Amino acid sequence: MTTAVVRALGDLAHEAAHARPGPRCACPAPVVLADRADGTVVRCGPVVAKAHAAGTDTAGLSARLGLAVGAGLAGVLLAPLPVRPAEVRAGHGDASPYLTELHGRPVTLWPYGEPVDPGDPDQAPWEATAVLLARLHRAGTGTGRSMPGERPGPPRAPAFRAPGTGAPVVRAPGTGATAVPAMRGPAKAALAVARMRAARPGEQATAPVLAAWRGLPPWARDEAPAPARLLCHGDLHLGQLVRHPAPHGPWLLIDVDDAGWGDPTWDLARPAAWYAAGLLPPEVWFRFLAAYRAAGGPAVRADGDPWPELDVAARALTVQTAALALAKSAAEHRAPDEVEQVMIDACVRIAALPPELSAEHSS
Repeated sequence: MTTAVVRALGDLAHEAAHARPGPRCACPAPVVLADRADGTVVRCGPVVAKAHAAGTDTAGLSARLGLAVGAGLAGVLLAPLPVRPAEVRAGHGDASPYLTELHGRPVTLWPYGEPVDPGDPDQAPWEATAVLLARLHRAGTGTGRSMPGERPGPPRAPAFRAPGTGAPVVRAPGTGATAVPAMRGPAKAALAVARMRAARPGEQATAPVLAAWRGLPPWARDEAPAPARLLCHGDLHLGQLVRHPAPHGPWLLIDVDDAGWGDPTWDLARPAAWYAAGLLPPEVWFRFLAAYRAAGGPAVRADGDPWPELDVAARALTVQTAALALAKSAAEHRAPDEVEQVMIDACVRIAALPPELSAEHSS
């Protein structure tokens, strides 16, 4: 990201922080919170400005922003701030009052929230995360599959395609969303595998990851629609939670870039994959699962073994994580670290599964 874009984000956040006349500004200098290929985030006092990835589908992003401001998901998703003044929104028509553009990149504004402390894993809010996911998934139960084990039916809400895109979208009653696209989790998994292939063309190290990838059903490889259609976050990890108002407010989910309709098991798949690989302690996994079930989460059965529902998505997230590990380590000219190797080794075990076991929970 160029210095000019970072500066422009800081200026926009600073302007939003002073929406009302007040005492002389005493804001600290803007701080870059993140700078990755998928977006740059700059904070100025109580406001955060995010430049989304180049090529972002702005129609889909507008719909996802509408999801975050909907009354039905208040207390679940952090709501964006409207962009001020109105003329700053030029170029997006009436797409969203929460979306603007800087240097050719879609930009949004958000209130600052206190993130999870990575240095204190024992205080990670796993139960709160589970409850938020259950509430998000339940917000879509009127438009898709009801309970695990039942054959999913078509969405009962009217479906159509977003203007200028080929992505199917569904109206979300009661959530404030007018046209929510499909959840992007499987698409991101496919991108991770493509990135690995490009970084390590023909290398033997990629063989078990590719074998595990080929064993997934088409929907998990982003080659077919998901078998369930509930509202999902699409990229759940502990970095997607903040306390708002900071620093002691309730936990909320952030980053709606990948949210949409899909199989809710995807949102449980990363902790499930970590548990299966031995990275997440069993007691933490069972607390997370119990909290999700107690909150009425529809992704898994109410009791008993949840793995018939979780198996496919957990394998997919294992592959995604391993593929990114191999791509990143190649770019940095190093061997995978210990944690990365754990996920690569998990792909070795997945690839060794007999075909009948690999396919058992794929439908």
